[in-house]
Amino acid sequence: MKKKLKLMTAGMVLAAVTVCLPAFGAKTITVKGSDTILVLGQMWAEEYMKLNPGISIQVTGGGSGVGLAALVDGTTDIANASRKIKEKEVDKAKLAGYYPEEFKIALDSLAIVVNKDNPVTELSLKQIMGIYLGRINNWSEVGGSSAPIIRYSRESSSGTYQFIKEFVLKNGDFAADSQTMQGTSAVANAVGNDLGGIGYGGAAYFIKDSNVKILGVKKDDKSTAVYPAKDGQVDYEAAWSGTYPIWRYLYMYTPVKPRGDIKAYIQWCLSDAGQKIVEQAGYVPLKK
Repeated sequence: MKKKLKLMTAGMVLAAVTVCLPAFGAKTITVKGSDTILVLGQMWAEEYMKLNPGISIQVTGGGSGVGLAALVDGTTDIANASRKIKEKEVDKAKLAGYYPEEFKIALDSLAIVVNKDNPVTELSLKQIMGIYLGRINNWSEVGGSSAPIIRYSRESSSGTYQFIKEFVLKNGDFAADSQTMQGTSAVANAVGNDLGGIGYGGAAYFIKDSNVKILGVKKDDKSTAVYPAKDGQVDYEAAWSGTYPIWRYLYMYTPVKPRGDIKAYIQWCLSDAGQKIVEQAGYVPLKK
């Protein structure tokens, strides 16, 4: 890899080098990955291109795993991820000659949602775990009406899926009858049309959906339930303080330490102007 970088500096074999390493001084920036970050990423790109007419930013989704795989393949400049990069992904990147750089770009409170007509208003982490592991199968077991629980989940390439699996399910397997949805909007639509449905995803996606209800979450049976949103917006303090238990950082990854246009773009996303757009998108800005 060092030899290739030297050749690039000397202006030789440029085409061969750019196959291995994204063009960090390019006027086009490619961003791929997390569906959770997709809307925020598109808002960032739109505003940044207005401020910098000479820059083109292409943002696509597909899931955190897809974005990180593209990073290793050298087909994206930035990977958006709603989870931390895994050790095996770092190892694979190193084999390809990359050393991923991590940037925390925002926080996200993950909401647990049910149909608006479901009488249940709160669940504990233990109950959510029991539901998604398939140990709790009727709403009457958690204070609701006697009706089967219909589990809606995300695809395995999703960072949200991975976070729930690791943090809430303690790396247990989702129940076999969990129905896989392609994106949080699909989860919202499914739960909104299914009285027995339950789903999860970034709170920002559900706040304005009148067909679903965001539940309060208790850390344990003795705790008071905390909601990720109130008064129609995400509760920043609940995430910053950790009183709402299901929160996470959102990330950008680059294959090597960024420079040029890519460095400038990431710095802008982390600036006051960029973090204002985080608020507009319904996510939690980084605490200053």
